Amino acid sequence: MKATYLTENKISEFISRALAEDIGDGDHSSLAAIPATAQNQARLLVKGEGILAGVELAGYIFGAVDPDLQVEVLLADGSQVKYGDVALTVKGKAQSILTAERLVLNCMQRMSGIASYTHHLTQLIAGTGAKLLDTRKTTPNFRIMEKWAVLIGGGHNHRFGLFDMIILKDNHIDYAGGIRQAITATQRYLQEVGKDLKIEVETRNLAEVQEALATGGIHRIMLDNMSPEMMREAVALIGGRYETEASGGITEASIRAVAECGVDYISVGALTHSIKSMDLSLKAY
Repeated sequence: MKATYLTENKISEFISRALAEDIGDGDHSSLAAIPATAQNQARLLVKGEGILAGVELAGYIFGAVDPDLQVEVLLADGSQVKYGDVALTVKGKAQSILTAERLVLNCMQRMSGIASYTHHLTQLIAGTGAKLLDTRKTTPNFRIMEKWAVLIGGGHNHRFGLFDMIILKDNHIDYAGGIRQAITATQRYLQEVGKDLKIEVETRNLAEVQEALATGGIHRIMLDNMSPEMMREAVALIGGRYETEASGGITEASIRAVAECGVDYISVGALTHSIKSMDLSLKAY
């Protein structure tokens, strides 16, 4: 496992909920049409191009449906794939293969799309020193898999949720009455509750960057929706005292210019909210 959230318990919980949603009181199509004793095999076919993701998860899903299913992995997570490749084969009870099929495909198709787009963007900023981050703009109840896919594609995970890092965004700042007020209230809160969480502050202009610097006691400054010119000036102002993160409206066309401003991180919500799934299918043979 590559991240603290990727525990076998969390993966098992996800699979249990997903199977309950899909199967309900039974996979009646398979139970009706296929003899309970029938044994068969299938292979997972790639019908697109990109980075494969979700192979390890597929093994967990097949095992949860039927521990006797035999899975042979032919292409591991992170593999560069093309149309016609075979990612894995599965053998065993035919009913079990059919019951697991859709959940395996749903997960792998979306995860592979995310990993592929993540890989594409990391290639666009290669050599700049900037690291690509995901966001919380994920599918409810599927975040663990989407963030896993970002890792497989070569990106990095931002905070997992609201509980493991503090980000004071524009609305927090406006509601608190300003950057200084938001930061000092946060520092006081953390001391009162005894939590050691990193603090990131979103800034929208150079005046807000200067206010964050003057207040201090933070870990990272987010440069939100800034032009490359303003971003370069902000990075120079910060001068390495805090980590920097570019965010807001960053596209394939602009990401290289953003990276060349000298920021440490670039967060892109499109990694998880605007990707195209990879076409995969599970076929009997």
